[in-house]
Amino acid sequence: MSILTIQSRVTSGYVGNAAAVPILQRLGRTVWPIDTVNFSNHPAHGSHTGQIRSASEIDALVDGLQQQHLLSRCDAVLSGYLGSAAAGPAVRAAVQRARDANPTAIWCCDPVMGDHGQFYVAEDIPPFFRDQALPQADMVLPNTFEAAHLSGVPVSTATEAAHAARLLLAKGPKTVIVTGVEEDGRMGAVAAEAAGCWSCFAPAIEAPAYGAGDAFTALFVSHYLAENSVSQALGFAVNGIHGILAATAAAGTADLNLIAALPVLDDLSPAPATRIG
Repeated sequence: MSILTIQSRVTSGYVGNAAAVPILQRLGRTVWPIDTVNFSNHPAHGSHTGQIRSASEIDALVDGLQQQHLLSRCDAVLSGYLGSAAAGPAVRAAVQRARDANPTAIWCCDPVMGDHGQFYVAEDIPPFFRDQALPQADMVLPNTFEAAHLSGVPVSTATEAAHAARLLLAKGPKTVIVTGVEEDGRMGAVAAEAAGCWSCFAPAIEAPAYGAGDAFTALFVSHYLAENSVSQALGFAVNGIHGILAATAAAGTADLNLIAALPVLDDLSPAPATRIG
């Protein structure tokens, strides 16, 4: 299985492609990463250096993949942090080229916009996700803040996440997964598709979580491609993130202790998913 992943890159830490690539490779996937930005570190740590990659650079890299006849092997395009709204059309074009080469290829869109009650992207990026990505993506994986913005309803509990996910399904995607749902000392996610809606939780762990959403998305997409089951992929992703955060808490690192935690993915079993409604 081959995955084209278009999202951010940091030199220090594990967010965006720095998180997704090692996870996908550990799970045996062929990965083609294209970075939308290259920063020295996650901006939440304070000052950072680096650059935003232009849309033309993204287009050129996809051109190269097409010239090597690789897109016909692309099973999924995974997109995340854009850096600038100009990258949005480049991502859409990459998705279309992948679908033209392989009609079964899916677009898994993480609409990275903000968290904890505030946006941290330029103001022209949320409209791209709402008006262009959401209707065309096969899967969208917003966190609770992003799901609330896209759906127009509050999202905090699993019940509210399920309601928001169903509203988002009506806007175009086949699957919606709301991540970062906290409830009763547990952390998890809610997934919805035409066949039903499920919640899945694991005990919450206090640990630095920058990149946890990117890691969750990589886990979910990889297991969905393998299992062809939303509820199974949800369970694998929840347990996988729980293991990574447990390793991070034990090590006391300032970022995800991702590389040391990768072995927990080898014999992973899915957390049980509970049907909602």
